[in-house]
Amino acid sequence: MTKWKSAKHFAAWLNLVPNTKITGGKIVSSKMQKKKNKAGQILRQGASCLSANKTPIGDSYRQMKARLGGKGAAITTGHKLARIIYTMLLKNTECNIELIIDNQEKYREEKIKRLEKQLNKLKLAS
Repeated sequence: MTKWKSAKHFAAWLNLVPNTKITGGKIVSSKMQKKKNKAGQILRQGASCLSANKTPIGDSYRQMKARLGGKGAAITTGHKLARIIYTMLLKNTECNIELIIDNQEKYREEKIKRLEKQLNKLKLAS
């Protein structure tokens, strides 16, 4: 794993990051590069299969699918899987699912707070 400097470089090698072109402070294009990397294709395909999965990574996929659409969700979830794989191989450890569960609980709490604020605003408006 010393071939890559970080998990970001590993994900870029797998073609799981956007190729953002910025000129003059504006984003001109943000499409994926047309690279043929079998490992990246497999991670994207595996990520898209998580739509019916009841794990926190499946929840993350569904959240991204609602926000970005199917293709964007597959890329972001594949990127997440690539970072997990990179860390597991680099540190020679197993995946710690408890960290993902903790992040999922924090997200739910923040969402509840956000919805309660929105409800209070609607009550004041009416």
